[in-house]
Amino acid sequence: MRVLSIVMLVLWVCSAAAAEDALAQEDTATLWAALRAGGHVALVRHGATAGGAGDPPGFRLDDCATQRNLNDKGRAEARRLGKQFRGEDVAVGKLMSSQWCRCQETAALMDLGLVELSATFNNAFTLRDRISELTAGARAIVAGWTESGTLVVVTHGANILPLTGVTPEEGGMVIVKPDPASTAKLRTLGQISPLPLGP
Repeated sequence: MRVLSIVMLVLWVCSAAAAEDALAQEDTATLWAALRAGGHVALVRHGATAGGAGDPPGFRLDDCATQRNLNDKGRAEARRLGKQFRGEDVAVGKLMSSQWCRCQETAALMDLGLVELSATFNNAFTLRDRISELTAGARAIVAGWTESGTLVVVTHGANILPLTGVTPEEGGMVIVKPDPASTAKLRTLGQISPLPLGP
């Protein structure tokens, strides 16, 4: 009887995990469909970096060598994400980025068009004394997106969190819909995790 109970428990755990995975895939498909429909915003967190948080002491915004930058995994994630956008047939209306080098490189490697730099998406972790100002500026840009295509913004986890309540992993993104009439100016639809990289 005990063995049977253990077997039943294992089967239940496996079926629950399978159901959760199926739901996650369905949610991801729904989010990609929203991006294809246009009028939405993809808030992308830069790809994987060399580790740590923030930047080395004395970093300079005009010198990438002084910043925390993408590693090989992050570069591969950026290329893979751009390929996903193209494979999902998402029409990108505009591609924006933080001025930090790891975001600029992520946006460039995604290869979805010209990259427009915007200081309002600059690193809120480092600029924590200006987080309210940065968030307000980001909300205004999202709320003002009325184009038929999708707005893609490459920024930092510390910027995405106050906007959406979600911190995606590096290389992931949160999908939002502009909602100018609301206090938040946007509605969070969900997040898409980066695809695992092959061997």
